[in-house]
Amino acid sequence: MPRKIIIDTDPGQDDAVAILMALASPAELDVLGVVAVAGNVGLHHNSTNARKVIELSGRNEVPVYAGCPRPMRRHLVTAEHVHGETGLNGPELPAPKIPLQIKHGVDYIIDTLMAEEKGTVTLCTLGPLTNIAMALIKEPAIAERLAEIVMMGGAYFEVGNITPAAEFNIYVDPEAADVVMRCGAPITMLPLDVTHQMQSTPARLQAIRDLGNRTGTAVYEMLTFSEGFDLNKYGWEGAPLHDPTVIAYLLQPELFEGRHCNVSIETASELTAGMTVVDYWHVTGKVRNVNYLRSGDAERFYALLLERLARLP
Repeated sequence: MPRKIIIDTDPGQDDAVAILMALASPAELDVLGVVAVAGNVGLHHNSTNARKVIELSGRNEVPVYAGCPRPMRRHLVTAEHVHGETGLNGPELPAPKIPLQIKHGVDYIIDTLMAEEKGTVTLCTLGPLTNIAMALIKEPAIAERLAEIVMMGGAYFEVGNITPAAEFNIYVDPEAADVVMRCGAPITMLPLDVTHQMQSTPARLQAIRDLGNRTGTAVYEMLTFSEGFDLNKYGWEGAPLHDPTVIAYLLQPELFEGRHCNVSIETASELTAGMTVVDYWHVTGKVRNVNYLRSGDAERFYALLLERLARLP
């Protein structure tokens, strides 16, 4: 039986690759729906981009919902400087024909978790955690119904990418991340510590382009657009590929290593707002609430990504 997942996302080139990877894996992953959240760009663009990506995959039956247009307490911080003004600059993807669902994304998450059998649905979060936190606040009972939350977010050893202390997804809505960390559901975190190891080098990008399908060409165009900012910032051979690590973990968890430890979110400090404070060495005695992954096998990750993208149109 494939694992039932809901993808919560702010696409984003790397989000788009993660969504494509999931949709290319129907034997392992049953994508019940995709929910957009404000993050990389505003909600309007993100909900449009999600539908464009689904149409690119040919899996037009997967419904898309729009969630929260802003963080719980803060002004929205976006990342057009990385992703372009649409959030998905690079390929020329047609305007989507599939409709945006009428139901609010937060209500969709709640209703699905309450309707499906307990312990069978995994939330895959690729953006800020606003929708998930709002769902937990509106219906706390969903926490114990979840199989797991698998998220791209946070950093400890690699510290921050939007501020010196904070990773973008957590920084945009630290209060939401704080709610999620305290919810009691099983959580696995794919932080910058992992994603910075997954570098889209020229050879890896060329291999994606050489797949020869429409999807491979689009992914190549996405990643060659969004990598410019990171290559300039880090000076590495390739830019990190963040969000697809969530899907890779669901497909092949043995690619990654880490440990169960406490993760808390800084919400009060001006200097370190959105910092993921990871008790990796177990010095606090706090409840170990997160399976925190620290490293991964980049060669096997890209081999898996290539194999899945090759299945798409």
